[in-house]
Amino acid sequence: MFALIRQDRDLRVDFFRGLSLWIIFVNHIPGNWLGLVTPRNYMLADATETFVLLAGYAAGLAYGIVMDRQGWLFAASRVMGRVFTLYVAHIFLLVVFTAQVGYSAERLDAQAYLDELQLDPFAREPYRALLEALLLRYQPSFLNILPLYIVLLAMFAVAMPLLRRPWLLLGASAALYVATRTFDWDLPSWSGEGWFFNPLGWQFLFFIGCALGYRPPGGAPFTVPYRRWLVALSLALLALGVVATQLLYFRWDIAEQRLPAVLARFLAGIDKAAMHPMRLATMLALAYLAAHFIPRTAAWLRGWAAAPFVLMGQQALPVFCAGIALSFLGRVALEISDQWPMQLLVNLAGPAALTLIAALTAWYGTEKRAARRGAAPAAAAAGAPAGAAPVVANPLPAASGRDSG
Repeated sequence: MFALIRQDRDLRVDFFRGLSLWIIFVNHIPGNWLGLVTPRNYMLADATETFVLLAGYAAGLAYGIVMDRQGWLFAASRVMGRVFTLYVAHIFLLVVFTAQVGYSAERLDAQAYLDELQLDPFAREPYRALLEALLLRYQPSFLNILPLYIVLLAMFAVAMPLLRRPWLLLGASAALYVATRTFDWDLPSWSGEGWFFNPLGWQFLFFIGCALGYRPPGGAPFTVPYRRWLVALSLALLALGVVATQLLYFRWDIAEQRLPAVLARFLAGIDKAAMHPMRLATMLALAYLAAHFIPRTAAWLRGWAAAPFVLMGQQALPVFCAGIALSFLGRVALEISDQWPMQLLVNLAGPAALTLIAALTAWYGTEKRAARRGAAPAAAAAGAPAGAAPVVANPLPAASGRDSG
């Protein structure tokens, strides 16, 4: 496993992205006991916020380098190529997930699967549902993260030149965020209720990640320096979030009865769809503490316990897609029995399968890069014409996060 991990990257990013993928798998299985200890139960930010912030960081790092070397149009074309890859992956996952859930609903006589996972339109209007899904206007449950990422990357392709002026980029992004929350802007959906993850709100977190990831040639990167008062503020914010989470999701009766009406309304308005400021602030506080208290050279990031998460984080797209399908299998298994033997089986077999998929993907990528590197000397030995373009194995650096999900 260790031989498949690319060590010349910021392994903190890969570890937390892999951890987020595992948490998403766990949270998508109703009745999973591990779901009781995931971050969504204790703070106003969870794996999705982590995933989006790190996706922005990887995009700013990888494509910012391409832009500085080969220009904006070339870099934008690379981004749109990634958008197309994500779109194809989303449609493939939609077909697999719909077939998986539909077959299970028929065989197990469980119509509730279709209703709960919002796949019932395929039973009522299959052709219209397919069209709306292709247009990203219809997103069944669990299939709304990739459409969000697709739109964010498309926005990034246009805004990429602003990476060189991070405060202008963040100012424009913040203005769109405020306008979105003020005027309830959203992208159109088939249901008319808007997107589950509103890209116009989530783009602010994504572009913060882009600004942090970009490394200007010959200049200092955009950073937030260590300050004791910022550490104290971050810790206080996280403590406040713990209380708010417990009241909002587990003890709302206390919030209604004992809190002032204004405060209770504020808690009730903490939404995830358009990235409520409290959720945004919580994620930024977590990122600030992690960046300053976990050194890039931390030995544990290269240890055996972190290795599966680092490997999954480096192969995020196939792991995410597989995790969606496996989580439904885990749900069916726990509906057969939710006692500790089945709990143990689901929570060991699932991550093991995801790690295996990551390992196979990494191995294939290593073999492909080796073949490309070997092609260059072979072409030279065969007498390539003078001035011919060299064979480039990978225009992105090894630490670029090109394979981000």
